[in-house]
Amino acid sequence: MRNGLAWICCLILGWMALAAPARAQQDKSKRPSPPAQATFTFPDGKTITMDYSSPRMRGRKIYGGLVPYGQVWRTGANEATTFVTTADLDVGGTTVPAGSYTIFSIPEEGKWTLIISKTTGEWGTKYSGAADDLARIPMKSSSLPSPVEDFLIAFEKTGNGCVLHFDWEKTRASVRISEK
Repeated sequence: MRNGLAWICCLILGWMALAAPARAQQDKSKRPSPPAQATFTFPDGKTITMDYSSPRMRGRKIYGGLVPYGQVWRTGANEATTFVTTADLDVGGTTVPAGSYTIFSIPEEGKWTLIISKTTGEWGTKYSGAADDLARIPMKSSSLPSPVEDFLIAFEKTGNGCVLHFDWEKTRASVRISEK
Protein backbone atom coordinates (compact mmCIF):
# COMPACT_ATOMS: atom_id res chain seq x y z
CA MET A 1 0.00 0.00 0.00
CA ARG A 2 2.81 2.43 0.87
CA ASN A 3 4.59 1.71 -2.42
CA GLY A 4 1.40 2.49 -4.35
CA LEU A 5 0.89 5.77 -2.48
CA ALA A 6 4.54 6.75 -3.01
CA TRP A 7 4.21 5.92 -6.72
CA ILE A 8 1.09 8.08 -7.06
CA CYS A 9 2.81 10.98 -5.26
CA CYS A 10 5.79 10.71 -7.62
CA LEU A 11 3.49 10.75 -10.65
CA ILE A 12 1.65 13.83 -9.38
CA LEU A 13 4.92 15.67 -8.63
CA GLY A 14 6.30 14.74 -12.06
CA TRP A 15 3.15 15.99 -13.79
CA MET A 16 3.32 19.27 -11.84
CA ALA A 17 6.97 19.75 -12.81
CA LEU A 18 6.19 19.20 -16.50
CA ALA A 19 3.15 21.51 -16.40
CA ALA A 20 4.98 24.42 -14.67
CA PRO A 21 6.71 25.78 -17.83
CA ALA A 22 3.43 25.79 -19.75
CA ARG A 23 1.69 27.61 -16.88
CA ALA A 24 4.52 30.15 -16.70
CA GLN A 25 4.19 30.87 -20.44
CA GLN A 26 0.41 31.28 -20.11
CA ASP A 27 0.90 33.59 -17.13
CA LYS A 28 3.23 35.85 -19.17
CA SER A 29 0.49 36.48 -21.73
CA LYS A 30 -1.85 37.63 -18.94
CA ARG A 31 0.60 40.21 -17.57
CA PRO A 32 -0.32 43.92 -17.75
CA SER A 33 2.71 44.21 -20.08
CA PRO A 34 2.47 41.09 -22.28
CA PRO A 35 5.37 39.63 -24.28
CA ALA A 36 5.91 40.85 -27.85
CA GLN A 37 8.43 40.31 -30.64
CA ALA A 38 9.76 42.28 -33.60
CA THR A 39 11.67 40.55 -36.39
CA PHE A 40 13.40 41.74 -39.54
CA THR A 41 14.77 39.47 -42.28
CA PHE A 42 17.45 40.76 -44.66
CA PRO A 43 17.40 39.73 -48.35
CA ASP A 44 20.09 37.09 -47.64
CA GLY A 45 17.92 35.47 -44.93
CA LYS A 46 19.84 36.76 -41.90
CA THR A 47 17.63 38.16 -39.13
CA ILE A 48 17.27 40.56 -36.25
CA THR A 49 14.85 39.53 -33.48
CA MET A 50 13.83 41.63 -30.49
CA ASP A 51 11.84 40.09 -27.64
CA TYR A 52 10.30 42.55 -25.20
CA SER A 53 7.33 43.16 -22.94
CA SER A 54 4.86 45.79 -24.11
CA PRO A 55 3.65 48.11 -21.32
CA ARG A 56 0.40 50.05 -21.71
CA MET A 57 -0.11 53.79 -21.31
CA ARG A 58 -3.34 53.45 -19.26
CA GLY A 59 -3.80 57.22 -18.97
CA ARG A 60 -0.34 57.85 -17.53
CA LYS A 61 2.22 60.43 -18.65
CA ILE A 62 5.01 58.29 -20.09
CA TYR A 63 8.09 60.27 -21.13
CA GLY A 64 9.13 62.79 -18.51
CA GLY A 65 6.79 60.96 -16.10
CA LEU A 66 6.72 57.16 -15.74
CA VAL A 67 9.90 57.02 -17.86
CA PRO A 68 12.10 59.91 -16.66
CA TYR A 69 14.15 61.90 -19.14
CA GLY A 70 17.92 61.51 -19.01
CA GLN A 71 17.92 58.14 -17.21
CA VAL A 72 18.58 54.60 -18.47
CA TRP A 73 15.28 52.87 -19.27
CA ARG A 74 14.85 49.15 -19.81
CA THR A 75 12.96 49.87 -23.08
CA GLY A 76 9.90 47.81 -22.29
CA ALA A 77 8.79 46.01 -19.14
CA ASN A 78 9.43 42.81 -17.18
CA GLU A 79 12.47 40.87 -18.49
CA ALA A 80 15.14 42.81 -20.32
CA THR A 81 14.56 43.49 -24.02
CA THR A 82 16.75 41.21 -26.12
CA PHE A 83 18.40 42.01 -29.46
CA VAL A 84 19.60 38.95 -31.38
CA THR A 85 21.19 39.28 -34.81
CA THR A 86 22.53 36.61 -37.13
CA ALA A 87 24.23 39.29 -39.25
CA ASP A 88 26.99 41.79 -38.59
CA LEU A 89 25.20 45.15 -38.55
CA ASP A 90 25.69 48.85 -38.98
CA VAL A 91 23.36 50.44 -36.42
CA GLY A 92 23.30 54.20 -36.82
CA GLY A 93 26.94 54.18 -38.00
CA THR A 94 28.17 51.78 -35.29
CA THR A 95 29.29 48.20 -36.00
CA VAL A 96 27.36 45.53 -34.07
CA PRO A 97 28.69 41.96 -34.59
CA ALA A 98 26.28 39.05 -34.93
CA GLY A 99 25.24 37.88 -31.47
CA SER A 100 22.89 38.32 -28.53
CA TYR A 101 22.55 41.58 -26.62
CA THR A 102 20.29 43.46 -24.23
CA ILE A 103 18.71 46.78 -25.19
CA PHE A 104 18.34 49.81 -22.95
CA SER A 105 17.75 53.43 -23.91
CA ILE A 106 18.02 56.94 -22.54
CA PRO A 107 14.99 59.01 -23.60
CA GLU A 108 15.38 62.77 -23.65
CA GLU A 109 13.23 65.52 -25.10
CA GLY A 110 14.18 65.77 -28.77
CA LYS A 111 16.76 62.94 -28.78
CA TRP A 112 17.34 59.42 -27.52
CA THR A 113 20.32 57.15 -26.98
CA LEU A 114 20.14 53.44 -27.79
CA ILE A 115 22.29 51.30 -25.50
CA ILE A 116 23.36 47.88 -26.74
CA SER A 117 24.67 45.95 -23.75
CA LYS A 118 26.88 42.86 -23.97
CA THR A 119 25.32 41.54 -20.74
CA THR A 120 22.35 39.21 -21.32
CA GLY A 121 19.83 37.27 -19.25
CA GLU A 122 19.09 39.93 -16.64
CA TRP A 123 15.75 41.20 -15.39
CA GLY A 124 14.76 44.40 -17.21
CA THR A 125 15.53 46.89 -14.44
CA LYS A 126 19.06 45.58 -13.94
CA TYR A 127 21.42 47.70 -16.04
CA SER A 128 24.99 46.52 -15.46
CA GLY A 129 26.55 49.87 -16.38
CA ALA A 130 28.47 51.54 -19.19
CA ALA A 131 31.44 49.18 -18.78
CA ASP A 132 29.30 46.41 -20.33
CA ASP A 133 27.98 48.53 -23.22
CA LEU A 134 28.86 47.42 -26.70
CA ALA A 135 27.65 50.78 -27.98
CA ARG A 136 25.66 53.93 -27.27
CA ILE A 137 24.02 55.10 -30.46
CA PRO A 138 22.08 58.33 -31.08
CA MET A 139 18.45 57.87 -32.14
CA LYS A 140 16.18 60.38 -33.86
CA SER A 141 13.12 61.42 -31.89
CA SER A 142 9.89 62.59 -33.52
CA SER A 143 6.27 63.17 -32.62
CA LEU A 144 3.57 60.74 -33.67
CA PRO A 145 0.28 62.12 -35.04
CA SER A 146 -1.77 60.30 -32.39
CA PRO A 147 -1.04 58.53 -29.08
CA VAL A 148 0.14 54.91 -29.12
CA GLU A 149 -1.38 53.04 -26.14
CA ASP A 150 0.84 49.91 -26.29
CA PHE A 151 4.62 50.28 -26.38
CA LEU A 152 5.73 48.99 -29.79
CA ILE A 153 9.08 47.96 -31.21
CA ALA A 154 8.98 47.58 -35.00
CA PHE A 155 11.23 47.37 -38.05
CA GLU A 156 10.40 49.33 -41.20
CA LYS A 157 11.99 48.00 -44.39
CA THR A 158 14.09 50.56 -46.29
CA GLY A 159 16.08 49.38 -49.33
CA ASN A 160 18.24 46.46 -48.18
CA GLY A 161 18.02 47.47 -44.52
CA CYS A 162 15.50 48.79 -42.04
CA VAL A 163 14.71 51.46 -39.50
CA LEU A 164 14.14 50.35 -35.92
CA HIS A 165 11.27 52.25 -34.24
CA PHE A 166 10.24 52.54 -30.59
CA ASP A 167 6.69 53.99 -30.50
CA TRP A 168 4.79 54.92 -27.34
CA GLU A 169 2.65 57.78 -26.15
CA LYS A 170 3.23 60.44 -28.86
CA THR A 171 6.95 59.71 -29.36
CA ARG A 172 8.86 57.72 -31.95
CA ALA A 173 12.58 57.01 -31.50
CA SER A 174 14.32 55.63 -34.62
CA VAL A 175 17.68 54.41 -35.88
CA ARG A 176 18.77 53.01 -39.27
CA ILE A 177 20.13 49.45 -39.48
CA SER A 178 21.90 47.75 -42.37
CA GLU A 179 24.05 44.67 -42.88
CA LYS A 180 27.82 45.14 -42.83
